[in-house]
Amino acid sequence: MMEAGATGSVRAETEAAQLLRDFQDISYFQIFLIAALAWAVVYLSRRILPFLAERGPSQTRLYLLGAVPIVRLLAIVAATLWILPLVFNITLQNFLVIAGAASVAIGFAFKDFVSSLIAGIVAIFERPYRSGDWVKIGEDYGEIRRMGLRGMTIQTPDDNAVVVPHSRLWTENISNSNDGAQTLQCVANFYLSPGHDAAKIRDALYDIALTSPYLDYARPVVVVLSEEPWGTHYKIRAYPFDMRDQFLFISDMTARGKRTVAMMGGLPAAVTPAVERTA
Repeated sequence: MMEAGATGSVRAETEAAQLLRDFQDISYFQIFLIAALAWAVVYLSRRILPFLAERGPSQTRLYLLGAVPIVRLLAIVAATLWILPLVFNITLQNFLVIAGAASVAIGFAFKDFVSSLIAGIVAIFERPYRSGDWVKIGEDYGEIRRMGLRGMTIQTPDDNAVVVPHSRLWTENISNSNDGAQTLQCVANFYLSPGHDAAKIRDALYDIALTSPYLDYARPVVVVLSEEPWGTHYKIRAYPFDMRDQFLFISDMTARGKRTVAMMGGLPAAVTPAVERTA
């Protein structure tokens, strides 16, 4: 019994010795160069591609921003696959030993991190969102400024940076306003009391959108209305030329629309805040 235990211990030590290369045979300088090269690729992609995206044609902006996480993932994977044979004697048996040990350790110690990491890889390939998209996750709405492997950074309209882990992809609905397109739909709301000419108000609001300096004329402008117990709810649905101007676009339509409606004799409806939030 003791001999069997001793034999097993010796065998485990032998397998460990076969798994790892001799420390004297490991090229630490080469490993350092590979890691430095991967870091340089990741760093430059995070600097150069967004720089080009902000200053290049608007049609290529989303493609350049979307390439940042892909370049980062490829650099990390390539560096890892390059370094592993320098440290380990890679055979099929050794690979299974490494994969099994790493899976157990990661599964217990970094469950949440791995969940976010896997969700980040899924997001890179399935693309439910990408850099440059305007998304709403929970109560947070803004532009995705940076896509990491663990999470993303959203720049809100109030200029706050919100870091959101990719693991929320498993548990929450994600509203994507443009989904990779170069623009998104903006909605300006108007609440009027009864007793006005709805056709004239609708035509006037349509003209308000057409005369906005932010309008993308290649996209349709639609004015819809619905009759409510408290009055009439109008919506101007239109697209700005640059989606980063969406709030200026909505403000412009709202300000000029209210002035036009008032000149036409339209009166604002008494709408409670709860109705406005659900509109």
